[in-house]
Amino acid sequence: MKRIAAPLLFLLALSVVPGFDALAAGRPSLNVYFQSTLKDPGYQKQVFQKVAGLWKAPSAFPAVGKKCVVQAVLSRDGRVQSAFVSMESGVKAWDKAALAAVEKASPFPPLPASYEHETLEAHFHVAVVP
Repeated sequence: MKRIAAPLLFLLALSVVPGFDALAAGRPSLNVYFQSTLKDPGYQKQVFQKVAGLWKAPSAFPAVGKKCVVQAVLSRDGRVQSAFVSMESGVKAWDKAALAAVEKASPFPPLPASYEHETLEAHFHVAVVP
């Protein structure tokens, strides 16, 4: 899987959430890992930004170092074919919010014309980091 990480963009998206206390809870971080067959960084950035823009932080945060992983399969037209939580953070509301952000982001832009496969797997890691 190829990784795109932009915790700063995610932190900026979360900084407007009421009750967010970065000092007490650590800071949220979103990383997205794509199938290695996708070679288009522009597409990766669009997918990341769409999910980051829809994230709604719950009032309860997991412990620093914990993360939720949402695995998703995107179809050629950008729709989410399937999405599920493959790793739980220990806080159900956090996991539910991560899954909801991915599902609400659908449809994503269509897969790039240069991408030869019918689907694309992406893993969204939503963590709390120091």
